[in-house]
Amino acid sequence: MTTRDASAYRCQECGFSSPKPGTCPDCRRAGNTWVQLVEERPVSPRSSRRASVAAARPRALTEISIEPDDRVRTGIGELDRVLGGGVVRGSLVLIGGDPGVGKSTLLLQAARALAQAAPPVLYVTAEESAAQVKMRADRLGIATDGLLLWPENDLSIVQAQLDDVKARALVIDSIQTVFLPDLESAPGSVAQVRECGARLMTLAKGRGIATFLVGHVTKDGALAGPRVLEHLVDTVLYFEGERTHSYRVLRAVKNRFGSTNEIGVFEMVEGGLVEVKNPSGFFLAERPREAPGSVVVSSLEGTRPVLLELQALVAQASVGTPRRTVLGADYNRVCLLLAVLEKRAGVPLGSQDVYVNVAGGGRVTEPAADLGIVVAAASSYMDRVVPPDVLVVGEVGLTGEVRAVAGLELRLREAAALGFRRAIVPQSNILEPIRVSVDIRGVATVGEALTALLG
Repeated sequence: MTTRDASAYRCQECGFSSPKPGTCPDCRRAGNTWVQLVEERPVSPRSSRRASVAAARPRALTEISIEPDDRVRTGIGELDRVLGGGVVRGSLVLIGGDPGVGKSTLLLQAARALAQAAPPVLYVTAEESAAQVKMRADRLGIATDGLLLWPENDLSIVQAQLDDVKARALVIDSIQTVFLPDLESAPGSVAQVRECGARLMTLAKGRGIATFLVGHVTKDGALAGPRVLEHLVDTVLYFEGERTHSYRVLRAVKNRFGSTNEIGVFEMVEGGLVEVKNPSGFFLAERPREAPGSVVVSSLEGTRPVLLELQALVAQASVGTPRRTVLGADYNRVCLLLAVLEKRAGVPLGSQDVYVNVAGGGRVTEPAADLGIVVAAASSYMDRVVPPDVLVVGEVGLTGEVRAVAGLELRLREAAALGFRRAIVPQSNILEPIRVSVDIRGVATVGEALTALLG
């Protein structure tokens, strides 16, 4: 056997390749120690051939027509919102999430709606038996002739049967458990995942089949397998949620057919996943009314404003080095804001433990919540209550200034609909009048905001 035909060893986390066994040096340098390299054997020339998905001949852009029914509604409004208005024919969608978060439940419910709108739908379950999936379907109340269930993990057999089934939508659960027998590596290896993903992309584009792939995630929360799989698919969705909370968030991190800023919110109940039409009311349902350290902020997810409750607890440090614990927000940014609060507003936090949490298991990432974090920490330290009918919005700079945010009118309209009567916003955001039924007060610095809310 020549050197070119010899087996290679590849890291399943980052794709690093080596001719010798051992551990991945790239992952070790990144802090993820002892990631073992997996052996990959060469692919036979016959199995590596894939049919081209290109058209028969080059055509002018003006000659290419788009059918009016290229998008198919799944019947789940939150899923359609994240996908950009529905499922595009011939698209390849990858859905990742923690084990038990509800990926299979979501896709089974979507498959039912697709089977009613555009039958048949082929659901290939490579991890569970047909009886297990049928039990879940009975629990969800799913019974339709247009949904075909097939327990099979050999992708070549699935490909061969697609001509007979004539499926218009295909679900693979999951991409890490299907395999191609021509490859000698184990299912879930980098070679198998990459080759199976490429084969499914060819099928989806060549036959116009909307294809959904379920992907496992690593302990760091990223999709397992090679990064090339994320570049290969059209849409990457993450299904997020804590097991201790009933809510789930579907978030797009890549979408060739729509925005990547939209989110869909679901609630896991006994009968499956239920859409949450009003996420703001859902997250604020159990908010205490007279509690220091509680502030309501607005996070703009695409075109949807979501109101979230930020909680902060400041207590005297019991040891020499004070603690900083953050849940639902960026740790480094919270530490930065606490430093600004101490330096620019004179709130001494150097000897205090500070705990920051987004109530209900929510998550906030945009800078518009900066002012809310600062006010919540100051409210807890001073033991003064922020009025419960006030919305706080604004980005905070290192010099203590409050900067403008995008989409302020959308945020204020959502707040008015939920009964909020006042809002503290950046001064530079109210240069033009905003027509909402909320009393708006502009502030230019962190000190002005604390004076307005805490005296």
